[in-house]
Amino acid sequence: MSHMPISDFADKMTKIMPVLIKEFSRRNVGELYKDKVTMPQFFILNFLNQEDESTMTDMAKFMDVTTAAMTGIVDRLVKYGYVLRLSDPDDRRVIKIKATAKGEDLVKKINKQRRQMIMEIFSTISQREREDYLRILTRIYSMLTGAKEGNAN
Repeated sequence: MSHMPISDFADKMTKIMPVLIKEFSRRNVGELYKDKVTMPQFFILNFLNQEDESTMTDMAKFMDVTTAAMTGIVDRLVKYGYVLRLSDPDDRRVIKIKATAKGEDLVKKINKQRRQMIMEIFSTISQREREDYLRILTRIYSMLTGAKEGNAN
């Protein structure tokens, strides 16, 4: 492969990334909307699935939104039975958010579908290319999140 200037690479990435994001999202969105869940709400459910429970402040930081915006997202998740608000026994001013069994089941279902989609797409690519792709994505993930490489669980 010939040398490509970083500006040409950026131009190609600018064209490719929105299509990849749109297509990956499009393939997941149907199931989410059937369950009345938006992508931001799903991100919160997935976050809670990993963290077990969280404060509004921590979830707002994770989503890079205000706590007021997070309150609106959580209100809708509570309304549909996907999360619960729990009082902290040590400090009644602190409210914790925890996924219900219904919320956990939705995350499992969507992640299972996502996994299947990824397997279908990447089964047409060689193992070497998949390993290279994952290595590069893991490195980018680490740069963007400050995580140590290899910790993109």
